[in-house]
Amino acid sequence: MLTANLAGRTALVTGASSGFGAHFARVLARAGAKVVVAARRVDALEKLVAEIRDTGGAAQAVALDVTDPAKVEAVIGSLEAVDILVNNAGVTLSKPFAAQTPEDWDFVIGTNLRGAALVAMAAARKMKATGGSIINIASILGLRQAGQLSAYAVSKAGVIQLTKSMALDLARDRIRVNALAPGYFDTELNHDFFQSDAGQTLIKRVPFRRLGKLEDLDGPLLLLASDASQYMTGSVIAVDGGHLVSSL
Repeated sequence: MLTANLAGRTALVTGASSGFGAHFARVLARAGAKVVVAARRVDALEKLVAEIRDTGGAAQAVALDVTDPAKVEAVIGSLEAVDILVNNAGVTLSKPFAAQTPEDWDFVIGTNLRGAALVAMAAARKMKATGGSIINIASILGLRQAGQLSAYAVSKAGVIQLTKSMALDLARDRIRVNALAPGYFDTELNHDFFQSDAGQTLIKRVPFRRLGKLEDLDGPLLLLASDASQYMTGSVIAVDGGHLVSSL
């Protein structure tokens, strides 16, 4: 199991009620960080906190809607410290472009891009005196396209540019800002799709011929969260089984 020494550090993980966020919280807690898990579904967070504490980790849950600026400021302001931010909260929408509505775009862009920026701004102010690491969760769809996912792809392309802009602006404050861009992973949200014929066809387009497993993200996450990446900022790490370099 890959580990890093994050003892004495506080990590805030947004969108932690399931999927990537819950997994990231477990990984960071195993590495010694005190983990603050945030999402709108507090009941799921409490179960995650209990699980982490039962295995010897330190965790607390906070209710957070990343689209609410006042709530974001209040939650982050209430924390004693934020040394690591995993900016993970996000939504998706699959709909043909011409059928989408302004409300669809507000929903996706408002959460994935505006929400990420709001959380990062508040966290950066918290980190200003001590430095820290911000890890934005992007997607390979911020670097390529897929049908019926235009709002999502645009939002994740924005997250990538946000990462680079933040890295430039925050470097003097010793705040590193990098992004993870996962490819296709088997999670509870898409498991049924990847069992279908269409999903199986998509898997065959991945050079590794398999979906990502959550543990495939552990090494890149710990790299960016720890001092192992102390000279990295503005980087985007694709974890996609080679999908981006494939022409299929």
